[in-house]
Amino acid sequence: QVQLLESGGGLVQPGGSLRLSCAASGSILSINVMGWYRQAPGKQRELVTTITSGGMTNYADSVKGRFTISRDNAENAVHLQMNSLKPEDAGVYYCNVLGTTGTTYMRRGFNSWGQGTQVTVSS
Repeated sequence: QVQLLESGGGLVQPGGSLRLSCAASGSILSINVMGWYRQAPGKQRELVTTITSGGMTNYADSVKGRFTISRDNAENAVHLQMNSLKPEDAGVYYCNVLGTTGTTYMRRGFNSWGQGTQVTVSS
């Protein structure tokens, strides 16, 4: 079983910055894609950004140029640096990790979600 632990949410003024982190632990053979999603009240969960094991990134148009995703493969961790935050960036941010778990001879894929961390952007 793979667990994700998120940290770094909070309250910030418009134009401010926050850094989110997510660490994966458990029986992990490999991690393929790590990413962040967010969900605002009354809205569906949406993709914010992803990063592959090779470092390829993908961003929602709304956050391009302001958010930066990075990963630490040695620590099975992913980070999200959020700059120039806007009120519309507020919501619960969820870490998502896709990878392989199990043993060398019996492996299966996993798709794990973090518990979510609240980001509030308000003056």
